[in-house]
Amino acid sequence: MRLISGFGVLLLACLAAFDAGALVLRGSLAQGGLVIGTVAPGAAVSLNGNPVRVAPDGRFVIGFGRDADVSQTLLVKTPDGKAETLSLSLEQREFQIERVDGLPPKTVTPPPEYYERRKIETGLVREARKVSSDLMDWAVGFQLPAKGRISGVYGSQRILNGEPRSPHYGLDVAAPTGTPVGAPAAGIVRLARPDFLLEGGIIIIDHGYGVSSTLMHLNSVDVGEGQMVAQGEPVGTLGATGRASGPHVDWRINWFNTRIDPALVVDDAFVSEVTK
Repeated sequence: MRLISGFGVLLLACLAAFDAGALVLRGSLAQGGLVIGTVAPGAAVSLNGNPVRVAPDGRFVIGFGRDADVSQTLLVKTPDGKAETLSLSLEQREFQIERVDGLPPKTVTPPPEYYERRKIETGLVREARKVSSDLMDWAVGFQLPAKGRISGVYGSQRILNGEPRSPHYGLDVAAPTGTPVGAPAAGIVRLARPDFLLEGGIIIIDHGYGVSSTLMHLNSVDVGEGQMVAQGEPVGTLGATGRASGPHVDWRINWFNTRIDPALVVDDAFVSEVTK
């Protein structure tokens, strides 16, 4: 077993023991990180015992959630049956926690009718994010969906009247209402709705292999489901729809149901190459 660790930098591991070639990993080995790997064509990969889809050219993508265990196990099997197990050590991150007390109960506990609508909306989001298409636009890299001020970060959490709320899993970009919002990477629009209860105008773009971008609080949704979009192509405009305190776009990245920190994929380390 080999141990690999890293945070915010490209990671390169050459396994000379493999007759079929080297394993290369690039990205952030950290909670919230997305990592792109390359193995010999025909090799099989699993993460913590779960199979990982590998492209015909040997590329694959894996991700780690906000509270992921810092110890991860990657298994690579070459076509001739040789196996190598790598112990991946993730950087454990600290996230901002804000406590707010004295709020009226009705602002903390939603009314009963909220849950019926949310059941439908969250079901649509789950369906859009579970798609594993053949697209490989995740391998090209990502860009911010809008120009503006970073007003919210991944992982932050509020505790309201002593009750922990769900952490914030996106990167917020604040700008005036109507500011163009572009696709962070190319892909297929899997969900496009103007009026979700919390998200307001929402778009989910499938980048392939379980990787997707979600754009929320949009003032306008200017694409349709099933539409192909290029990186940077306008898909809507920034707004304050849904539950929002001001105009911004909340950009989220998922690897299936694993929530990724967008700030880690627009970092130079995700797309550059350095040999260690």
